[in-house]
Amino acid sequence: MLYAIVLAVVVLVLMGVTVQKTLGIKNRKDFMLAGQKLPWTVLVFTLLSSWIGAGSLFAGGENAYRNGFSALWQPAGGWCGLVVISLIAAKARRFAQFTVPDLLETRFNTTARVMGTIAIVISYTVITSYQFKGGGDILHLIFPEMDRVTGMYIIAAFVIAFTAAAGMASVAYLDVIIGSLVSVIVIISVPLLLHQVGGWSHVTTALPADRFTVFGPQSVSEAFGKLLPTMLLLIGNQGMYQKFFSARSERDANLAVAGWIVGTLVLETLLVTVSVIGSSAFQIENPREILPTSAKLGLPPLVGALLLGGIFAKVISTANNYLFSPATNIIHDIYGRFINPEASEKRTLVVSRAIIVALGLFALLQASHFESILKAALYAYTIYGAAVTPAVLSVFFWRRATTAGAVSSIALGTVVTIGWQLFDTTGIDAVYPAVAASLMGLIGVSLLTPPPPAEKVEKFFA
Repeated sequence: MLYAIVLAVVVLVLMGVTVQKTLGIKNRKDFMLAGQKLPWTVLVFTLLSSWIGAGSLFAGGENAYRNGFSALWQPAGGWCGLVVISLIAAKARRFAQFTVPDLLETRFNTTARVMGTIAIVISYTVITSYQFKGGGDILHLIFPEMDRVTGMYIIAAFVIAFTAAAGMASVAYLDVIIGSLVSVIVIISVPLLLHQVGGWSHVTTALPADRFTVFGPQSVSEAFGKLLPTMLLLIGNQGMYQKFFSARSERDANLAVAGWIVGTLVLETLLVTVSVIGSSAFQIENPREILPTSAKLGLPPLVGALLLGGIFAKVISTANNYLFSPATNIIHDIYGRFINPEASEKRTLVVSRAIIVALGLFALLQASHFESILKAALYAYTIYGAAVTPAVLSVFFWRRATTAGAVSSIALGTVVTIGWQLFDTTGIDAVYPAVAASLMGLIGVSLLTPPPPAEKVEKFFA
């Protein structure tokens, strides 16, 4: 009963914030960028909440259940990426575009914009799909009589409705509430769970010794196969750039990155720790559920209910973010750019909401394709990281990158990732051939074609 009450309170709070923010939506800028009024304090939590979703809570939990503390190689990719992000945040806010394909077209051309949009839609709808799956798992744990598939449909309907209602304003301010709740509860949960299972000596005795080594039962290749996709997704992550574009100022963007670095290091390490401790006490059928299972069975009822409610809210938050982002691409980069450039603000908002519904249904269809959330996460990260990130980095860091090189990079990264997923028999992680092909296209074709015009380049290096 307590779990149901906490879940109901979480849902009511989310609904209240969404209704309030929906009433403030007047135009496309309000819907897509929250009016460019987000202070750094809000940005820290929305960056943290959008990054730490089912990929960390379920894929990361599954990884920790199977591999112990070597699961930290997966979030370490994000930590490495944050070093690069610290150099980009203020520049990104300076250009104040709506989407990453805006940057690609400004620096390259329309083809780069469209191809970037396609890669983003594929990647982000996969990420949205496993948020739905993770949310269904939580509902099943709280209400055992409800099967996981039914729970997944309920979560999908909830997320689609909330995202379509208020856009970025809803996403950002929901993240403040959710990020604060989860951060506090996870910090409290670690010592409580450790005490409940019998202390650290029990954990080290119950688990194989390799769960506490640098690479664990994984090979070096497997560990870096999780680090690289995560790092590349974070560096090129459109949701992150949209939040920088939504910042009140360049200073707010920079301060948000500093807070994000601290929050990510602490929170993701604690989440892996909870999963490892839980794996020493609970043997479960679905390893991806180790975090919510530990919350329900290993913590005092109130703390467990709050952590489970926080995990549920994080899944909702991340699903909002990754559903909203590709919808922004389609409405801004395709509809507003090519189909109906003269559309009124009212018409644009109506079409935006319709696209969110359509993409949400597409994500729901994909949810049945991947049973392992970890595999789905790595696939989605690799598509984005191989197809989009190299071209985005070249916008800010390589003057010699040409349009032909960027287009080749995006195309090769997308095709090789999808092809490897469908036809690979080697067991090699797709990130290695996909990133290699993408970089060969970017660097090789750029060097074989004439340098870009100075006016295309200087604005990014002034």
